[in-house]
Amino acid sequence: MSASAILIRGARVIDGTGAPWFPADVLVEHGRVAAVGPTLEAPGADLLEAQGRFLAPGFIDAHCHDDLIQLRQPGRPEKVAQGVTTVVVGNCSFGLYPQSPASAGPLREHFGNLLGTVASEETFADFAAYRAALDGRGTAINLVSLVGHAALRLAVMGWQNRAATAEEREAMAALLADQLCQGAHGLSLGLVYPPSAWADRAELVRLAEVVAAHGALLTAHVRSYEGGLIASVDEFLELLKAGGASGLLSHLQAAGRPYWGSLPRAVERLAIARRGGTDVSFDMYPYPAGSSTILQLLPPSALDGGVDALLARMADVDGLAALRRAVEEGEAPLDAGWESKIRLIGWENVRIGGVGEPDLRTLEGLSLAEIAEVAKEPPFDTLVRLIRADRGRTNIVMFQLAEADLETALSHPLHMLGSDGLPRETGKPHPRAFGSFPRYLVRAIKGEGQLGLEDAVRHMTAVPAQRFGLADRGLVRPGMAADLALFTADVVDRATFQDPTQPPHGITDVLVAGQFVLRDGGHTGARPGKALARA
Repeated sequence: MSASAILIRGARVIDGTGAPWFPADVLVEHGRVAAVGPTLEAPGADLLEAQGRFLAPGFIDAHCHDDLIQLRQPGRPEKVAQGVTTVVVGNCSFGLYPQSPASAGPLREHFGNLLGTVASEETFADFAAYRAALDGRGTAINLVSLVGHAALRLAVMGWQNRAATAEEREAMAALLADQLCQGAHGLSLGLVYPPSAWADRAELVRLAEVVAAHGALLTAHVRSYEGGLIASVDEFLELLKAGGASGLLSHLQAAGRPYWGSLPRAVERLAIARRGGTDVSFDMYPYPAGSSTILQLLPPSALDGGVDALLARMADVDGLAALRRAVEEGEAPLDAGWESKIRLIGWENVRIGGVGEPDLRTLEGLSLAEIAEVAKEPPFDTLVRLIRADRGRTNIVMFQLAEADLETALSHPLHMLGSDGLPRETGKPHPRAFGSFPRYLVRAIKGEGQLGLEDAVRHMTAVPAQRFGLADRGLVRPGMAADLALFTADVVDRATFQDPTQPPHGITDVLVAGQFVLRDGGHTGARPGKALARA
């Protein structure tokens, strides 16, 4: 028996298929599941007595923004503690590659707007360089990377609010093809986030064609989750059909009380499209609040030219007045279909999650309404003051979703779980980065949703593994990679909006490639993960 062998004895195996759990032993050898069955014998193996705990495939976070934190904190304690063994990054058009010499600064600015300050050595020429940096450090868990559309646009045409020319489209297509050939898993769009928001149909279709030609995946933060939700879903479906690509619609939701109840119509559009031959699915997190950059409170045209141009507009009387009308009254003539988040959910429902400027950290956890009240100023003035002081690097948490719509998404056959976490090293971020996966398990164990435990596990394992082409992950089956999570029936998430970084209870042991990264609740420090290249 190999010294690297591990025998997990007496587990209740949830194999990822959705089938009922069954009692079994699981033998791991050389980083893979070697056998599953009753009363296995493995002399010399490292023995783990499961004592009736549940054993599942390692969870796959189908949508997160861990691109930078994976470099800075390769041990990934908050993900390991949740049983997550693979993360998917590069979402919503935000990524750390590819960059040209001229686009390095703009790319850091773009990513920094979402996740704070980015150093010059933390963006990369291409996927191969990013992958090498990750693997050179070693990581506790695996990483799947999408190419951010914004990086393509910034490399080819910078912060320009206009349609790409035919030559620019082809330059972006060639740059995307290079990343896909290097092993990136697909392309992500962020159609509310400049500069991705400024792409026209011709650009998007051309890029979708490249994705399809490489057998990769096209994901999208669509143009609207508010009143334009159905039209935005239809736009994405038409793009997939025109380009011939397979697609994943990011964090499908209906945002803002006036639009609550519209989620069933949206998921039905996806189901109809699938019946018509379009390969599409979606991800969503299990919380009634979202999170983003503070700049999402402004219309996309406000970012024309980048953050410096925005700050110049704010310094101009007429420019500032136009932004005030957009935010407070919803008037944005240059942004067809855009709706003001503030008009939909109110200043009181927007909290500061994290800041880039240390002097602003006392504001973390407070709403814009609360900050304005203390400062005795109108909330819009507070917004402008924060953007100026932090150069747009402020993260916000927005309470905007209905539980009924959330359940519609989380229980749908096309759904897979993604945390959409926005990890920072300080602040009070959305708790979804620390609790999404145990929270989803709790819903199933307690019968709070429509899914049973086995189906909930399938939405966190086999479904995203299939979607991202991870053929040797997502199931507890001989020959599969031994990415495994062991948890108790009393598992519970403890991260809250008030105390968002608390680790969960009940996830006791996690293996990645047959090595323990969590053993009896303690982090081992092992780094067996890797950046996975598309086959």
